[in-house]
Parts: sequence; structure tokens; C-alpha cells
Amino acid sequence: MTVYIDPPTWPGHGRMWSHLVSDTSFDELHTFAERAGVPRRAFERDHYDIPSHRYAEVVAAGAVEVSSREVVRLLVGAGLRRPKGRAGS
Repeated sequence: MTVYIDPPTWPGHGRMWSHLVSDTSFDELHTFAERAGVPRRAFERDHYDIPSHRYAEVVAAGAVEVSSREVVRLLVGAGLRRPKGRAGS
């Protein structure tokens, strides 16, 4: 099981965030997130939002560090990308 995380560079709600994704399936992503103690409410369309204070913990749990651009490339390549404003989002 491999999941990926980008650096916490996305601002929101007074903090910085990372995106946790899978290049295989949402089932893989949900399983990893559950094992890492990431609540399901953090899932948004095609990724989990991870606050910066949990970044190192999620990496220690096995997430592979990649760039934000790579996160998008992985999602698109796997057919898992669900952009905002699209049907089925």
C-alpha cells in the first residue's frame, strides 16, 4: 500500500494543510487514513486534508512525500481526480 502526501503549503482555517492521496483506489486511501488515525471527515472529493501539525506523523505512518504537482499527476493518472464543480464530486 502506497499513499502520498504533499507539503503543508495550502492555507485554510488559520493553518496550513497537506493533501493525502492514493494512486490506486479510494479504498486504499481510506484504509491508510483509518490506520493513521485520520478522521473520515477530513476526506474531500479525492484526498484527505492533513493539518501541518500532523504531517510528520502521517509520513512516519508510511505516506510518501511528493510535490503538490505530483499529487495532481498521481490522481489524474489513476483516474481518481475529482475537481471541484464537476458532476459526481
